[in-house]
Amino acid sequence: MTVIIFIIALAVLILVHELGHFLVAKKAGVKVPEFGLGFPPRIFGIKKGETEYTLNWIPFGGFVKIVGENADEEIAKEDMPRSLASKPRHVQAAVIAAGVLFNFLFAWAIFSLGFMIGLPSSAETTPLSAFVTEPKLTVTSVLSGSPAEQAGLKAGDVLLALTSKDRMLQNISHAGDAQTFIASYGKEPVGFLYKRGDGLPLFVSVMPKEGIIAEKPAVGITMDVVGIARLSLLSAVWEGGLTTIHLIGNVAVGFFEFIKNIAGGTANVKEIAGPVGIAGLVGQAEALGFIHLMMFVAFISVNLGVINLIPFPALDGGRLLFLAIESIKRSPINPRVSALANTIGFALLLILMFAVTYNDIARLIKG
Repeated sequence: MTVIIFIIALAVLILVHELGHFLVAKKAGVKVPEFGLGFPPRIFGIKKGETEYTLNWIPFGGFVKIVGENADEEIAKEDMPRSLASKPRHVQAAVIAAGVLFNFLFAWAIFSLGFMIGLPSSAETTPLSAFVTEPKLTVTSVLSGSPAEQAGLKAGDVLLALTSKDRMLQNISHAGDAQTFIASYGKEPVGFLYKRGDGLPLFVSVMPKEGIIAEKPAVGITMDVVGIARLSLLSAVWEGGLTTIHLIGNVAVGFFEFIKNIAGGTANVKEIAGPVGIAGLVGQAEALGFIHLMMFVAFISVNLGVINLIPFPALDGGRLLFLAIESIKRSPINPRVSALANTIGFALLLILMFAVTYNDIARLIKG
């Protein structure tokens, strides 16, 4: 089921990206011979106007054929006036950037919808705390190898009460109260009464341990009072936009740091998740519920957009860089040079993809 969900999510995100290129190209009067759902071999196609809309067997997203998109492409004489290459550079840039823009808009739409339906949010630390209802003390992460993990606690568990031999703490409204309670009983086990999903309450005893955090005993979990934040339509759209902008900035900074580490020789490719690793994360998000899955899809959509903006050959950012160079030098780049650069760039991206996929599989085997 995880694999199916991953394929569907990836297909939708790629299709959204290609739809951006398609719609802006059509609006700009560029000839688009084909818009495909999935990749060939073809199942069937329907021609409407000059564009053939096709359904294909390989279900990984889609593609759009734009006349004059590739530098070394042979263009029929009658198609030259409507080729992408014949359009002003600002029009070419708009068509190229449209895919990234649509990925960002798609994420904005998902976040906005999430805020209207209700998003899990902190009742203590987020700007949305005033809108949070049904607050519950929730385990947000469990440290690998910690006493909490060994006892079976998992992220998402709702803590109903903490107990010691002479005291019980319940109706907990602040995570700090729970942390203080655990630390104060560092030399004896602490009982956790908790609920997982819609199941019955469970109880487990956990012995706090020194050295997990500085200066006080802990069991190896982070906690937060989490509830549901629901907003009005206008507020949801506003917060969805802010969330998307902040996420774009954070992802861009993360990629910049990684590229800087590559240049400095300190980057570790094992830090990157490939398709297999992302599929595993999709499975974890789906296990937490539909809304978590949709938020993760929005996160991946932003990542795809930011990656495509990197000024590297074979990516949209590389094509935008070529356009910028042409604008500065006021003449086109030699088609053979740009075609070779894109071929080399694509080959390097494939090598990187194989490397991260190998690491994903190795991590799965090692557990």
